[in-house]
Amino acid sequence: MVISVAYLGPPGTNAEMAALTWSSHGLSGKAVELCPYPSISQALRATANGTTDFTVAPVENSIEGSVTTTLDGLWQWSTLQIQQAVELPISHAFLSRATSLAAVRTVYSHPQALAQCQHWLEAHISGVQLIPTNSTVEALQQLEADATIGAIASQRAAQLYNLPVLAHPINDYPDNCTRFWVLGLQRGHGGRHTSLAFSVPANVPGALVKPLHIFANRGINLSRIESRPTKKSLGDYLFFVDIEANIATEQTQKALASLQDCTETLKIFGSYDIIPRA
Repeated sequence: MVISVAYLGPPGTNAEMAALTWSSHGLSGKAVELCPYPSISQALRATANGTTDFTVAPVENSIEGSVTTTLDGLWQWSTLQIQQAVELPISHAFLSRATSLAAVRTVYSHPQALAQCQHWLEAHISGVQLIPTNSTVEALQQLEADATIGAIASQRAAQLYNLPVLAHPINDYPDNCTRFWVLGLQRGHGGRHTSLAFSVPANVPGALVKPLHIFANRGINLSRIESRPTKKSLGDYLFFVDIEANIATEQTQKALASLQDCTETLKIFGSYDIIPRA
């Protein structure tokens, strides 16, 4: 049986590398088919509707913070469950067939990559046009036809597409790391981390304080909290929370039961462990 894994493609993206990393750990010895999709949303949808078995999607970067497309997709397709997480070091390179950086007029890459390299771009090729793409690899084919175009991608992408690397690394901060979630339709095997999301009654004093007190009073640590608009009305938010606890413990179960009483909608995305960065 071949296990299919969706990711943000084309081949050569950091998402593909995360999928390869997870496959070697979580699916060792099994036949795996990596399935590239042109957007994170389409990759998530593929697993939500059963087209693929899993999706590996970025959720948080150490420099630029949360990947909101993944959070929004997880709320939309709440049948998806987190199986595991992968932490991947990110090292960006500047690819171009230009004779020098001074000859570059346009730079393409994913918005996260452009943001993670903004200081380097301003210092070395300020004034160029920055064009966001769906992935770090999407625009690489354009480099063949125009020597004034550059792109931010990985060194692996440069090797796959036989493109020159004019500079590496170009991250603004050396400790650049992205966490990816492995998502599937079955409940995960559990772990020390649990992710969930909830909405609260709008315009009610203390609406957010009450859920947070539930965890604090039980000694459960929150490692992350992120607000996202519900897209229903201005000022109406969802809250994504990561806690350092297994959902199966009695303490966590009691906290979640109490949480039901002070939230409008509560969605549990599962407990999981994190594959540490290499």
